[in-house]
Amino acid sequence: MSLKFCANLAFLFKEVSYLDRYDAAAKAGFPGVECGVDIYQYPLEDLKVARETARVEQAHVNAPTGDKAGDRGLAAVPGRQNDFNQSLTKAIRYAKELNCTRIHFLAGLAPIDGDYNKQHWEETYCSNLQIAAEECGKNGIIALIEPITTIPGYYLTTRQQGLDIIHKVSHPSLKLQFDCYHEQRSCGNLISFLTENITQIGHIQVSQVPVRNEPDDIGEINYPFVFKSLIDLGYQGWIGCEYNPRGKTEDGLQWAARYL
Repeated sequence: MSLKFCANLAFLFKEVSYLDRYDAAAKAGFPGVECGVDIYQYPLEDLKVARETARVEQAHVNAPTGDKAGDRGLAAVPGRQNDFNQSLTKAIRYAKELNCTRIHFLAGLAPIDGDYNKQHWEETYCSNLQIAAEECGKNGIIALIEPITTIPGYYLTTRQQGLDIIHKVSHPSLKLQFDCYHEQRSCGNLISFLTENITQIGHIQVSQVPVRNEPDDIGEINYPFVFKSLIDLGYQGWIGCEYNPRGKTEDGLQWAARYL
């Protein structure tokens, strides 16, 4: 069994223009790509041409995160349900046109001082995710949520919180996006968690800790061991390479030689 790695086009191959990164990823050996919200700056037809010409899969996209200043997602934010529904519709449209089967819905920012109705936020989150999972499921897409540790005030910060939300929504099309960088920073014990919860994992992302560079063995995470463990667990999903190269992207791909 082999692992499937996709290049994050917001992080990798910045040496070339955005649309040209599809081709750069393909030439480097990546069978797929993943994209953040920057993808919505480009016409769908141009994206389709870039992907099809490069012959890579569109493994994953982020849903639009909102149009207001400071927006970092909409899924959990009370009073923004209409905006969330518009984001959902647009994300599914892009995903279908690009043959993408994973959409990440960012939760949004809660008041940093903690002075808010936590039950109301959770109810909003679960309600919106129920809608997202149902609509994604109809289109053969998995909806994803990801705990994030680097955005002050971000609503979803721990994997246990994420699992609790997934269990409450209880829909087969809602899964956890497991970013090893955030998980090592917040909780550690990566392999134990993956072993116990691999069926709840819909997408994995990798980068080194403490500096968000190549997923090699120069840092806190022993990635060769992580990748072997994922093979042993029978993980068949995508692994997103969401890291900041130490130099030119191609020069830092030694870690991937055995996988690409």
